[in-house]
Amino acid sequence: MRSPWRAPARAPDRRARAVRLAVRTVSEACLTAGTLIVLFVAYLLLWTGVRADRATDGERDRLRDRWAAAGPAAAPAPARTPGPAPTPPPTAAYRPGEAFAELYVPRFGADWVKPVLEGTGAELLKKGVGHYAGTARPGATGNFAVAGHRRTYGDPFKDADELRPGDPVIVQDATTRYTYTVRAAPLRVLPTEVGVVAPVPQRSPFTGPGRYLTLTTCDPEWGHSHRLIVWAELTETRPVERGSP
Repeated sequence: MRSPWRAPARAPDRRARAVRLAVRTVSEACLTAGTLIVLFVAYLLLWTGVRADRATDGERDRLRDRWAAAGPAAAPAPARTPGPAPTPPPTAAYRPGEAFAELYVPRFGADWVKPVLEGTGAELLKKGVGHYAGTARPGATGNFAVAGHRRTYGDPFKDADELRPGDPVIVQDATTRYTYTVRAAPLRVLPTEVGVVAPVPQRSPFTGPGRYLTLTTCDPEWGHSHRLIVWAELTETRPVERGSP
């Protein structure tokens, strides 16, 4: 008489173990990928900001040391509304990669100060904001145009979309403090619209030669499909008071 008991089939067990192994492997891979993504985001949000802050502070300190070493210099006489001082006399071109001024935007916070460096290369923009080579000098007739990161590397222009007509934007070099006043709400344009930094910027509220400032940054905040543009006009020029921020 044959026993009614039979050994269970082993093939289903092997299949179940294989499925469990595959699920565990995929789960571990997803966990690893998620951890790497979190670390990368932390790097973008935190570490690049720390490095940028250090680089920015270093550039600003070296700039102020140069100004202090140069001693007092002649500066244009104060000029207030309704018009700015005469155009500064031409001088030698700024040295590529070197800081030559500081930018203050009160709406971005009382402590918001960035060095302005000559050029707009990727490495330079990790140290401050960059001056478009070939555009006007601060206070001169034409368009003093600068670029800065919207996000990462210190987020210098993170709040550019909050600027409004009437807001001051201040540029200070070794001798002079130039106050520009925003004349239009930020405008979103394509990267190919390079006329926004022309001497009389295209699509701006300006229709003739003047003394203008243009701020440019990426848009949206975490993308670069467009550019955000802010235009301002020089409204005041006065000598630097030593020891002022």
